[in-house]
Amino acid sequence: MSMKKFKFILKMAVGAPSKPTVKINEEVKRGQCIAEPISLGCKIHSSVNGVVKKVTDTYIEIQETEGNLKDYLKIKKCENISEYAFEAGIVGSGGAGFPSYVKLSTKLNGGYVLANAAECEPILSHNVELMEKNPEILVKGVKYAMESTGASKGYIAIKSHHLKAAMGIGKVLKNYENIEIKWLPNMYPAGDERVIVREVLGVELLPGELPSKADAVVFNVETLKNLVLAIEDRKPVIDKDITVGGRVVNAEKGKVFLNVPIGACVKEYIEKSGGYIFPYGEIVAGGPFTGKTITEDSSITKTTGGVLVAMPFPNDKRKIGIIACECGADEKRLTEIAHGMGGEVVAETRCKRMVEINGRYRCDKPGICPGQAEKVLLLKRQGAEVIITGTCED
Repeated sequence: MSMKKFKFILKMAVGAPSKPTVKINEEVKRGQCIAEPISLGCKIHSSVNGVVKKVTDTYIEIQETEGNLKDYLKIKKCENISEYAFEAGIVGSGGAGFPSYVKLSTKLNGGYVLANAAECEPILSHNVELMEKNPEILVKGVKYAMESTGASKGYIAIKSHHLKAAMGIGKVLKNYENIEIKWLPNMYPAGDERVIVREVLGVELLPGELPSKADAVVFNVETLKNLVLAIEDRKPVIDKDITVGGRVVNAEKGKVFLNVPIGACVKEYIEKSGGYIFPYGEIVAGGPFTGKTITEDSSITKTTGGVLVAMPFPNDKRKIGIIACECGADEKRLTEIAHGMGGEVVAETRCKRMVEINGRYRCDKPGICPGQAEKVLLLKRQGAEVIITGTCED
């Protein structure tokens, strides 16, 4: 009998952490709701049959008692599509974690549903593999999202080099009206919502403006898959598609695992991929550009896209200047990298495209990068000997 422990982080979405609805020593079934949202947030369901071992302000730990990962408790039958998304605990799977029921409640009255099939971050490839294996689930997801929002047109935005996936989608689209493929440029960050709206609809959103300003909503591929499973199979979000990559024996270019139980330990999937290549450095959840440092004991959440094992940091004790960017690494992440190298950050600035909107710095034209000569000279004048940049194209 398996005795694995699964850890369910209570903050898996934008908004406040969810509130536990289970107690220590309680038996739970796979698919059972174990935490309810407060304000925004999302419902969280157990991905395993087991016994609750810990309940804290930040996580619930469940010890598996039975290895059956096929059956699950179904969510209730719902009145409408956005209610299915709420009951299933669907959030943006691409990393942002915005609760999907909110987007699905948008009334577009003839607008657009855009499927973000960019798979933008290097190494990550689980969205592409899903589209290659099951293009119909993506197209169905677009159709349901159109139905929920009243959109008259659906576009699947994909890069042209993902040709096998696009051809599979194209075959499925012969049976659907008002949904078509739109090509994205092979650049970073093509998966940014504002870039997708610009490239697909020709509308230039200002920093801070949402796709709804262009009569559109944007959903990630896996989010749409989860929507179909919630409606057709009444399945809550209890599994996650991930890519393991980097300094891992059989996964240097990326190894995909579809339907990993949420709450599973990161280390298990590094080992399933062949284990570490030595020497290795930090472990990152997400993609190389915008991922966050985690440990091998961290658990898979609804927004974990990648588990990437990095090279060890080079040893560089020179004085470092940093240029932060919205599309790539921010100041905190760049400072983390600098300290990992043993360097000292003596000066910092932001890409000149960054503008302040409501207390947050945003890029005014994602993916259209300026030269940074004046910023480099500014950092040099402040004593920087080397520069680390988070900008997307430089």
